[in-house]
Amino acid sequence: MRKLSLLALSLVFLLSACAPNFQKQNEVVQTKEKVKGKAIIPKYNISNSYYRTILPFEPGEARGLVVNNINTRYDLNEFEMGLMRIAQNSFDTDKYLFREGKEIKEKTVRQWLNRKYTKEQLKENKLNESDNIGLNPVDTGKGGEPSTPIYLAHLLEHDYLLKDDKGTVKLGGVTIGLALNSVYYYKLQKDGDTLEKKIPFAEIQREGKNIAAEVVKRMRAIKDLNDIPITIALFEQESKSSVVPGNFIAYATADKGSSSLSNWEKTDEKYFLFPSTDAKDKHRADVTDFLNFKQDVEEYFPNFSGVIGRAFYIGDQLQDLNITIPIQFYGKTEGIGFTQYVTGLVMERFPKFLPVSVSVTSVDGPEALIVKKANETEPFVYIYQ
Repeated sequence: MRKLSLLALSLVFLLSACAPNFQKQNEVVQTKEKVKGKAIIPKYNISNSYYRTILPFEPGEARGLVVNNINTRYDLNEFEMGLMRIAQNSFDTDKYLFREGKEIKEKTVRQWLNRKYTKEQLKENKLNESDNIGLNPVDTGKGGEPSTPIYLAHLLEHDYLLKDDKGTVKLGGVTIGLALNSVYYYKLQKDGDTLEKKIPFAEIQREGKNIAAEVVKRMRAIKDLNDIPITIALFEQESKSSVVPGNFIAYATADKGSSSLSNWEKTDEKYFLFPSTDAKDKHRADVTDFLNFKQDVEEYFPNFSGVIGRAFYIGDQLQDLNITIPIQFYGKTEGIGFTQYVTGLVMERFPKFLPVSVSVTSVDGPEALIVKKANETEPFVYIYQ
């Protein structure tokens, strides 16, 4: 029997005495960081795909920079969550605890994201040679010609902590995400139009690996990072107009004490927009399932503005599908009826092994959420009030 969760019912469970008390399950530990003190490790983990986060939560050093440097919200989410997914290849979720990056300071990240300067540019900008640590190439634009592209858009650090037998936690490993531009945006004149240039994939990969090698060397010079494993992953972000996120293209690890990255692993991940010509050319069968679902939705309700899917692939295998249905209802009961109908389509039109989520929205905001987990016979359905 399908589960239909209403907001009022959710509040009853939330406030009732039957609700689980996760506070009692938390574990108090000692920290072995620069500022020693007590911290809390939540016992409850919502999924093996996530790490338990040490509390109290402290924002990362470069937290505010990511919003300004990443092209879209889609890229931002995938950059953060994809980096955590890659970390699981090196750091077990049952063994390690998560903390936002604290080792590379905000000022350092800002400087690393800069271009390198020539001697003339240092003098012009009133900078010292010690400030000349940018990881992007020197601005070579002259006479109406575009400069060498800015390859590195952002650097994101995630820290992973270990707990010993005495209940003390300390830094056990670090992952670094390097967000690389696939499109270079530039102006030939200060107040001119913004132009764009596509950066070839081979060039992105080459420059990303070169930057990664330099980042590892610099990190080894930081006291607390000289003898822990460091994983660096390359993320190719999409253009500013994209409605699907970019993806990680490769990662490598420098072992304890080592300053070299070896054995780069290809991630082979990719997001596709459903429907689209690119998706149809590469994954025709999956797109056909989606189009059949879309057609059934259109037959039921004419007042919609499109059904859009975002499909995530590893290799040629579809891993999950997120669907958005923007629609306008004339009453709550109509919305409930529509959600029930769509829930049936989700269970009938897509393979059992495929996780599918459907978000039904209107001009007033979210209306319903439908989630079908892999190989489950009953979906989760939530109607917003």
